[in-house]
Amino acid sequence: MSYLSFLKANGRWLLAAYLLTLFSGFGQTFFISLFAGNFREEFGLSHGDVGSIYMFATLCSALVLPWLGKTVDDYPTQLVAGGVMIGLALACLGMALVPGVWTLCVVIFALRLFGQGMMTHTSLTAISKWFSAQRGRAMSIAILGYPSGEAVGPIAFVALSLAFGWRTSWVVAAAMMALFALPLVLFLLSRERIPSDDDNRARVAEGRQWTRAEVMRDPVFWIVCAGILAPPCFGTAIMFHQAYLIELNGWTQELFASSFIALAVFAVASSLTAGVLVDRFTARKLIAFTLLPLAVGCISLATFSAPWVAFVYMALLGIGNGFATTLVGALWPEIYGTRHVGAIRSVAFALMVFASAAGPGLMGWLIDAGVPYRQQVTGMSIYCLLMVLGLWHASRIMRKRADSGV
Repeated sequence: MSYLSFLKANGRWLLAAYLLTLFSGFGQTFFISLFAGNFREEFGLSHGDVGSIYMFATLCSALVLPWLGKTVDDYPTQLVAGGVMIGLALACLGMALVPGVWTLCVVIFALRLFGQGMMTHTSLTAISKWFSAQRGRAMSIAILGYPSGEAVGPIAFVALSLAFGWRTSWVVAAAMMALFALPLVLFLLSRERIPSDDDNRARVAEGRQWTRAEVMRDPVFWIVCAGILAPPCFGTAIMFHQAYLIELNGWTQELFASSFIALAVFAVASSLTAGVLVDRFTARKLIAFTLLPLAVGCISLATFSAPWVAFVYMALLGIGNGFATTLVGALWPEIYGTRHVGAIRSVAFALMVFASAAGPGLMGWLIDAGVPYRQQVTGMSIYCLLMVLGLWHASRIMRKRADSGV
Protein backbone atom coordinates (compact mmCIF):
# COMPACT_ATOMS: atom_id res chain seq x y z
CA MET A 1 0.00 0.00 0.00
CA SER A 2 1.40 3.43 -0.99
CA TYR A 3 1.71 6.27 1.52
CA LEU A 4 -1.11 8.13 -0.27
CA SER A 5 -3.50 5.17 -0.13
CA PHE A 6 -2.57 4.56 3.48
CA LEU A 7 -3.30 8.18 4.35
CA LYS A 8 -6.66 8.13 2.57
CA ALA A 9 -7.76 4.98 4.40
CA ASN A 10 -6.61 6.08 7.86
CA GLY A 11 -6.50 9.86 7.67
CA ARG A 12 -8.63 10.77 10.69
CA TRP A 13 -6.68 8.60 13.15
CA LEU A 14 -3.28 9.54 11.75
CA LEU A 15 -4.22 13.23 11.92
CA ALA A 16 -5.32 12.84 15.55
CA ALA A 17 -2.01 11.18 16.45
CA TYR A 18 -0.12 13.86 14.52
CA LEU A 19 -1.93 16.66 16.36
CA LEU A 20 -1.16 15.09 19.72
CA THR A 21 2.57 15.02 18.96
CA LEU A 22 2.43 18.50 17.38
CA PHE A 23 0.83 20.18 20.39
CA SER A 24 2.98 18.21 22.81
CA GLY A 25 5.54 20.83 21.77
CA PHE A 26 4.24 23.22 24.45
CA GLY A 27 5.65 20.80 27.02
CA GLN A 28 8.82 19.93 25.12
CA THR A 29 12.27 21.30 25.91
CA PHE A 30 12.68 23.07 22.58
CA PHE A 31 9.71 25.30 23.47
CA ILE A 32 10.16 25.80 27.22
CA SER A 33 13.87 26.57 26.74
CA LEU A 34 12.95 29.60 24.62
CA PHE A 35 11.91 31.27 27.87
CA ALA A 36 14.85 30.15 30.06
CA GLY A 37 16.41 33.61 29.76
CA ASN A 38 13.13 35.21 30.87
CA PHE A 39 13.02 32.89 33.91
CA ARG A 40 16.57 33.84 34.90
CA GLU A 41 15.94 37.56 34.44
CA GLU A 42 12.55 37.77 36.12
CA PHE A 43 13.26 35.48 39.08
CA GLY A 44 16.99 36.18 39.55
CA LEU A 45 18.20 32.66 38.72
CA SER A 46 21.51 31.28 37.39
CA HIS A 47 21.95 28.68 34.61
CA GLY A 48 22.30 26.01 37.29
CA ASP A 49 19.20 27.22 39.15
CA VAL A 50 17.00 27.06 36.07
CA GLY A 51 18.44 23.67 35.11
CA SER A 52 17.82 22.35 38.64
CA ILE A 53 14.20 23.54 38.67
CA TYR A 54 13.65 21.99 35.26
CA MET A 55 15.28 18.74 36.36
CA PHE A 56 13.27 18.50 39.59
CA ALA A 57 9.94 19.23 37.90
CA THR A 58 10.67 16.78 35.09
CA LEU A 59 11.76 14.03 37.49
CA CYS A 60 8.51 14.44 39.42
CA SER A 61 6.54 14.11 36.18
CA ALA A 62 8.48 10.92 35.37
CA LEU A 63 7.46 9.40 38.72
CA VAL A 64 3.78 9.97 37.90
CA LEU A 65 3.98 8.81 34.28
CA PRO A 66 4.05 4.99 34.78
CA TRP A 67 0.85 5.23 36.80
CA LEU A 68 -0.94 7.72 34.57
CA GLY A 69 0.38 6.19 31.35
CA LYS A 70 -1.38 2.89 32.00
CA THR A 71 -4.72 4.62 31.46
CA VAL A 72 -4.15 4.27 27.70
CA ASP A 73 -4.58 0.50 28.13
CA ASP A 74 -7.68 0.83 30.30
CA TYR A 75 -9.74 3.67 28.78
CA PRO A 76 -10.78 4.84 25.28
CA THR A 77 -8.19 6.93 23.47
CA GLN A 78 -10.61 9.83 23.06
CA LEU A 79 -11.20 10.07 26.83
CA VAL A 80 -7.50 9.94 27.70
CA ALA A 81 -6.54 12.42 24.98
CA GLY A 82 -9.24 14.87 26.05
CA GLY A 83 -8.16 14.85 29.69
CA VAL A 84 -4.49 15.22 28.81
CA MET A 85 -5.11 18.15 26.45
CA ILE A 86 -7.18 19.99 29.04
CA GLY A 87 -4.34 19.50 31.52
CA LEU A 88 -1.78 20.90 29.06
CA ALA A 89 -3.97 23.91 28.23
CA LEU A 90 -4.30 24.75 31.94
CA ALA A 91 -0.54 24.35 32.38
CA CYS A 92 0.12 26.82 29.54
CA LEU A 93 -2.25 29.31 31.16
CA GLY A 94 -0.51 28.74 34.48
CA MET A 95 2.85 29.66 32.95
CA ALA A 96 1.39 32.97 31.77
CA LEU A 97 0.37 33.77 35.36
CA VAL A 98 3.29 32.25 37.30
CA PRO A 99 4.26 34.63 40.17
CA GLY A 100 7.40 33.04 41.62
CA VAL A 101 9.98 30.25 41.66
CA TRP A 102 7.93 27.57 43.45
CA THR A 103 4.94 28.13 41.21
CA LEU A 104 7.28 27.98 38.22
CA CYS A 105 8.38 24.53 39.34
CA VAL A 106 4.77 23.31 39.63
CA VAL A 107 3.84 24.67 36.20
CA ILE A 108 6.89 23.11 34.53
CA PHE A 109 5.93 19.80 36.19
CA ALA A 110 2.47 20.03 34.59
CA LEU A 111 3.87 21.03 31.20
CA ARG A 112 6.27 18.09 31.20
CA LEU A 113 3.72 15.57 32.47
CA PHE A 114 0.89 16.48 30.11
CA GLY A 115 2.97 17.78 27.18
CA GLN A 116 6.15 15.80 26.72
CA GLY A 117 4.82 12.84 28.70
CA MET A 118 1.17 12.01 28.18
CA MET A 119 0.49 13.75 24.85
CA THR A 120 3.30 11.80 23.22
CA HIS A 121 2.57 8.59 25.11
CA THR A 122 -1.12 8.65 24.15
CA SER A 123 -0.35 9.27 20.49
CA LEU A 124 2.29 6.58 20.02
CA THR A 125 0.55 3.97 22.15
CA ALA A 126 -2.65 4.44 20.15
CA ILE A 127 -0.67 3.98 16.93
CA SER A 128 0.86 0.77 18.34
CA LYS A 129 -2.58 -0.63 19.07
CA TRP A 130 -4.31 0.55 15.88
CA PHE A 131 -1.70 -0.69 13.41
CA SER A 132 0.54 -3.69 13.04
CA ALA A 133 1.22 -4.57 9.40
CA GLN A 134 1.74 -0.86 8.61
CA ARG A 135 2.96 0.21 12.05
CA GLY A 136 6.22 1.70 10.78
CA ARG A 137 4.47 3.97 8.31
CA ALA A 138 1.81 4.97 10.82
CA MET A 139 4.44 5.79 13.43
CA SER A 140 6.50 7.84 10.97
CA ILE A 141 3.44 9.93 10.05
CA ALA A 142 2.32 10.47 13.66
CA ILE A 143 5.72 11.73 14.81
CA LEU A 144 5.86 14.32 12.05
CA GLY A 145 4.17 16.51 14.65
CA TYR A 146 7.53 16.93 16.38
CA PRO A 147 9.45 18.50 13.47
CA SER A 148 6.38 20.51 12.48
CA GLY A 149 6.32 22.13 15.89
CA GLU A 150 10.10 22.57 15.93
CA ALA A 151 10.03 24.28 12.53
CA VAL A 152 7.30 26.79 13.34
CA GLY A 153 7.22 27.14 17.13
CA PRO A 154 10.61 28.73 17.96
CA ILE A 155 10.50 31.38 15.22
CA ALA A 156 6.82 32.25 15.76
CA PHE A 157 6.92 32.41 19.55
CA VAL A 158 10.27 34.23 19.73
CA ALA A 159 8.73 36.92 17.51
CA LEU A 160 5.52 36.92 19.58
CA SER A 161 7.47 37.19 22.80
CA LEU A 162 9.60 40.07 21.53
CA ALA A 163 6.49 41.94 20.39
CA PHE A 164 4.07 41.33 23.27
CA GLY A 165 6.05 39.76 26.12
CA TRP A 166 6.82 36.18 27.07
CA ARG A 167 3.71 35.72 29.23
CA THR A 168 1.43 36.63 26.31
CA SER A 169 3.05 33.83 24.32
CA TRP A 170 1.80 31.32 26.87
CA VAL A 171 -1.72 32.77 26.77
CA VAL A 172 -1.70 32.21 23.00
CA ALA A 173 -0.46 28.64 23.53
CA ALA A 174 -3.29 27.93 25.99
CA ALA A 175 -5.87 29.38 23.56
CA MET A 176 -4.54 27.26 20.69
CA MET A 177 -4.87 24.13 22.83
CA ALA A 178 -8.35 24.85 24.16
CA LEU A 179 -10.02 26.40 21.12
CA PHE A 180 -8.44 24.52 18.23
CA ALA A 181 -6.53 21.35 19.11
CA LEU A 182 -8.87 19.92 21.76
CA PRO A 183 -12.17 20.03 19.82
CA LEU A 184 -10.52 18.82 16.60
CA VAL A 185 -8.82 15.82 18.24
CA LEU A 186 -12.00 14.86 20.10
CA PHE A 187 -13.91 14.93 16.81
CA LEU A 188 -11.30 12.83 15.01
CA LEU A 189 -11.28 10.23 17.80
CA SER A 190 -15.06 10.02 18.05
CA ARG A 191 -14.74 6.90 15.88
CA GLU A 192 -12.40 4.17 17.15
CA ARG A 193 -10.24 2.56 14.49
CA ILE A 194 -11.12 -1.06 13.67
CA PRO A 195 -7.95 -2.95 12.60
CA SER A 196 -7.93 -4.37 9.07
CA ASP A 197 -7.44 -8.03 8.17
CA ASP A 198 -3.74 -7.38 7.54
CA ASP A 199 -3.42 -5.84 11.00
CA ASN A 200 -5.18 -8.78 12.63
CA ARG A 201 -2.94 -11.31 10.85
CA ALA A 202 0.13 -9.39 11.94
CA ARG A 203 -1.11 -9.31 15.52
CA VAL A 204 -1.47 -13.08 15.55
CA ALA A 205 2.10 -13.34 14.25
CA GLU A 206 3.40 -11.20 17.12
CA GLY A 207 3.27 -14.21 19.43
CA ARG A 208 4.06 -13.83 23.13
CA GLN A 209 2.44 -10.90 24.92
CA TRP A 210 4.87 -9.79 27.61
CA THR A 211 3.60 -8.20 30.82
CA ARG A 212 5.25 -5.12 32.28
CA ALA A 213 6.71 -7.19 35.12
CA GLU A 214 8.31 -9.62 32.65
CA VAL A 215 9.76 -6.78 30.60
CA MET A 216 11.26 -5.19 33.71
CA ARG A 217 13.23 -8.43 34.27
CA ASP A 218 14.47 -8.57 30.67
CA PRO A 219 18.13 -7.40 30.28
CA VAL A 220 17.48 -6.45 26.65
CA PHE A 221 14.97 -3.83 27.74
CA TRP A 222 17.57 -2.11 29.93
CA ILE A 223 20.29 -2.28 27.27
CA VAL A 224 17.97 -0.70 24.71
CA CYS A 225 16.90 1.97 27.22
CA ALA A 226 20.53 2.82 28.02
CA GLY A 227 21.02 3.56 24.33
CA ILE A 228 17.81 5.32 23.40
CA LEU A 229 17.97 7.59 26.46
CA ALA A 230 20.99 9.38 24.98
CA PRO A 231 19.01 11.62 22.56
CA PRO A 232 16.55 12.94 25.18
CA CYS A 233 19.34 13.41 27.74
CA PHE A 234 21.97 15.04 25.53
CA GLY A 235 19.70 16.71 22.99
CA THR A 236 17.56 18.20 25.75
CA ALA A 237 20.61 19.45 27.66
CA ILE A 238 22.04 21.23 24.61
CA MET A 239 18.64 22.62 23.66
CA PHE A 240 17.76 23.82 27.15
CA HIS A 241 21.05 25.68 27.57
CA GLN A 242 20.94 27.13 24.09
CA ALA A 243 21.36 30.66 25.50
CA TYR A 244 24.76 29.64 26.88
CA LEU A 245 25.76 28.01 23.58
CA ILE A 246 24.67 31.12 21.66
CA GLU A 247 26.67 33.36 23.98
CA LEU A 248 29.72 31.07 23.87
CA ASN A 249 29.87 30.99 20.06
CA GLY A 250 28.84 34.60 19.48
CA TRP A 251 25.62 33.68 17.67
CA THR A 252 22.21 35.36 17.87
CA GLN A 253 18.96 33.89 19.15
CA GLU A 254 17.39 34.51 15.74
CA LEU A 255 20.16 32.48 14.06
CA PHE A 256 19.68 29.55 16.40
CA ALA A 257 15.90 29.71 16.10
CA SER A 258 16.20 29.57 12.31
CA SER A 259 18.33 26.41 12.58
CA PHE A 260 15.22 24.59 13.84
CA ILE A 261 14.10 24.56 10.20
CA ALA A 262 17.03 22.25 9.40
CA LEU A 263 16.04 20.09 12.34
CA ALA A 264 12.47 19.84 11.06
CA VAL A 265 13.31 19.17 7.40
CA PHE A 266 15.75 16.36 8.15
CA ALA A 267 13.52 14.89 10.88
CA VAL A 268 10.62 14.64 8.42
CA ALA A 269 12.76 13.01 5.73
CA SER A 270 14.37 10.53 8.11
CA SER A 271 11.07 9.69 9.81
CA LEU A 272 9.31 8.84 6.56
CA THR A 273 12.32 6.83 5.41
CA ALA A 274 12.46 4.98 8.71
CA GLY A 275 8.77 4.10 8.46
CA VAL A 276 9.33 2.27 5.19
CA LEU A 277 12.47 0.58 6.48
CA VAL A 278 10.76 -0.63 9.67
CA ASP A 279 7.91 -2.23 7.73
CA ARG A 280 10.44 -3.93 5.45
CA PHE A 281 13.26 -4.94 7.81
CA THR A 282 11.74 -4.58 11.37
CA ALA A 283 12.84 -2.17 14.07
CA ARG A 284 14.97 -4.73 15.92
CA LYS A 285 17.31 -5.03 12.94
CA LEU A 286 17.77 -1.26 12.58
CA ILE A 287 17.93 -0.02 16.18
CA ALA A 288 21.75 -0.25 16.44
CA PHE A 289 22.25 2.63 13.98
CA THR A 290 20.08 5.24 15.70
CA LEU A 291 22.82 6.98 17.71
CA LEU A 292 25.35 7.54 14.93
CA PRO A 293 23.90 10.90 13.72
CA LEU A 294 23.81 12.31 17.28
CA ALA A 295 27.41 11.19 17.87
CA VAL A 296 28.61 13.00 14.74
CA GLY A 297 26.50 16.06 15.61
CA CYS A 298 28.04 16.32 19.09
CA ILE A 299 31.54 16.00 17.62
CA SER A 300 30.84 18.86 15.21
CA LEU A 301 29.44 21.03 18.02
CA ALA A 302 32.49 20.34 20.18
CA THR A 303 34.96 21.06 17.37
CA PHE A 304 33.65 24.15 15.54
CA SER A 305 31.99 27.43 16.51
CA ALA A 306 31.11 29.01 13.13
CA PRO A 307 27.41 29.84 12.55
CA TRP A 308 27.00 26.99 10.05
CA VAL A 309 27.64 24.48 12.85
CA ALA A 310 24.22 25.27 14.32
CA PHE A 311 22.57 24.08 11.09
CA VAL A 312 24.82 21.01 10.75
CA TYR A 313 24.14 19.96 14.33
CA MET A 314 20.40 20.52 13.97
CA ALA A 315 20.31 18.57 10.70
CA LEU A 316 22.10 15.60 12.28
CA LEU A 317 19.90 15.84 15.37
CA GLY A 318 16.85 15.80 13.08
CA ILE A 319 18.10 12.70 11.28
CA GLY A 320 18.78 10.95 14.57
CA ASN A 321 15.47 11.97 16.14
CA GLY A 322 13.46 10.96 13.08
CA PHE A 323 14.98 7.49 12.94
CA ALA A 324 15.06 6.96 16.71
CA THR A 325 11.47 7.99 17.41
CA THR A 326 10.07 5.88 14.59
CA LEU A 327 12.20 2.84 15.40
CA VAL A 328 11.63 2.95 19.15
CA GLY A 329 7.93 3.60 18.69
CA ALA A 330 7.66 0.42 16.62
CA LEU A 331 10.14 -1.61 18.67
CA TRP A 332 8.23 -2.19 21.91
CA PRO A 333 5.07 -3.73 20.36
CA GLU A 334 7.27 -5.60 17.90
CA ILE A 335 9.30 -7.43 20.56
CA TYR A 336 6.86 -7.46 23.50
CA GLY A 337 3.41 -7.52 21.84
CA THR A 338 0.54 -5.04 21.98
CA ARG A 339 -1.63 -6.31 24.84
CA HIS A 340 0.30 -4.45 27.56
CA VAL A 341 2.15 -1.96 25.38
CA GLY A 342 0.71 1.07 27.18
CA ALA A 343 2.07 -0.11 30.54
CA ILE A 344 5.42 -1.11 29.01
CA ARG A 345 5.81 2.10 27.05
CA SER A 346 4.93 4.18 30.12
CA VAL A 347 7.99 2.77 31.93
CA ALA A 348 10.26 3.39 28.95
CA PHE A 349 8.79 6.86 28.55
CA ALA A 350 9.25 7.62 32.24
CA LEU A 351 12.93 6.68 31.89
CA MET A 352 13.15 8.97 28.87
CA VAL A 353 11.63 11.78 30.91
CA PHE A 354 14.16 11.08 33.68
CA ALA A 355 16.95 11.36 31.11
CA SER A 356 15.56 14.59 29.69
CA ALA A 357 15.47 15.96 33.25
CA ALA A 358 18.98 14.87 34.19
CA GLY A 359 20.58 16.40 31.09
CA PRO A 360 19.71 20.08 31.66
CA GLY A 361 20.29 19.83 35.41
CA LEU A 362 23.70 18.20 35.10
CA MET A 363 24.85 20.52 32.32
CA GLY A 364 23.69 23.54 34.31
CA TRP A 365 25.72 22.43 37.33
CA LEU A 366 28.78 21.76 35.18
CA ILE A 367 28.48 25.20 33.54
CA ASP A 368 28.28 26.86 36.94
CA ALA A 369 31.28 24.76 38.08
CA GLY A 370 33.36 25.98 35.13
CA VAL A 371 33.60 22.68 33.22
CA PRO A 372 34.29 23.56 29.55
CA TYR A 373 31.23 23.19 27.34
CA ARG A 374 33.18 21.47 24.56
CA GLN A 375 34.44 18.79 26.94
CA GLN A 376 30.88 18.06 27.99
CA VAL A 377 29.70 17.65 24.39
CA THR A 378 32.72 15.48 23.54
CA GLY A 379 31.76 13.17 26.39
CA MET A 380 28.26 12.90 24.93
CA SER A 381 29.63 11.78 21.56
CA ILE A 382 31.82 9.13 23.20
CA TYR A 383 28.85 7.71 25.11
CA CYS A 384 26.79 7.53 21.90
CA LEU A 385 29.52 5.60 20.09
CA LEU A 386 29.85 3.12 22.96
CA MET A 387 26.09 2.56 23.05
CA VAL A 388 26.07 1.79 19.31
CA LEU A 389 27.91 -1.40 20.30
CA GLY A 390 25.42 -2.06 23.10
CA LEU A 391 22.43 -1.69 20.80
CA TRP A 392 24.06 -3.93 18.21
CA HIS A 393 24.39 -6.64 20.87
CA ALA A 394 20.75 -6.18 21.93
CA SER A 395 19.68 -6.35 18.29
CA ARG A 396 21.36 -9.74 17.89
CA ILE A 397 19.52 -11.08 20.94
CA MET A 398 16.15 -9.76 19.70
CA ARG A 399 16.65 -11.32 16.26
CA LYS A 400 17.53 -14.69 17.80
CA ARG A 401 14.37 -14.53 19.91
CA ALA A 402 12.27 -13.72 16.85
CA ASP A 403 13.78 -16.62 14.93
CA SER A 404 13.04 -19.02 17.78
CA GLY A 405 9.51 -17.66 18.30
CA VAL A 406 10.14 -16.36 21.85
